[in-house]
Amino acid sequence: MGDPDPCVRWDVARIEQLLANVLTNALRYTDAPGQVRVMLAAVGEHLHVTVEDSAPGVPPEHLEALFAPLYRLDAARSRVSGGSGLGLAVSEAIARAHGGTIVAAPSSLGGLAIRIALPRMAVA
Repeated sequence: MGDPDPCVRWDVARIEQLLANVLTNALRYTDAPGQVRVMLAAVGEHLHVTVEDSAPGVPPEHLEALFAPLYRLDAARSRVSGGSGLGLAVSEAIARAHGGTIVAAPSSLGGLAIRIALPRMAVA
């Protein structure tokens, strides 16, 4: 089951930014009445955070591109309704700076799953 209260050493402000970006996207791109599920698991020396949402999903061929700066799946989305297109790119940079990873995959809820793995002790 893992440590119920895992100790970590991270740049808290940056990890908050990463999580806020991922949660904002999940809420913004989930059709009502939708679901967003957040799961946390301690796995060895890493913490895994998964944010899953319900439909609509993202076609598999677009999953990697979601982390490219300024990428938008739907070109019709404006900055007002769809954000700047930087949130997931920034989130990926933060995860990497901490020695972690972030990937997109289909969600069991029918939408998108963002899976983040961060070492408990960030790289220097």
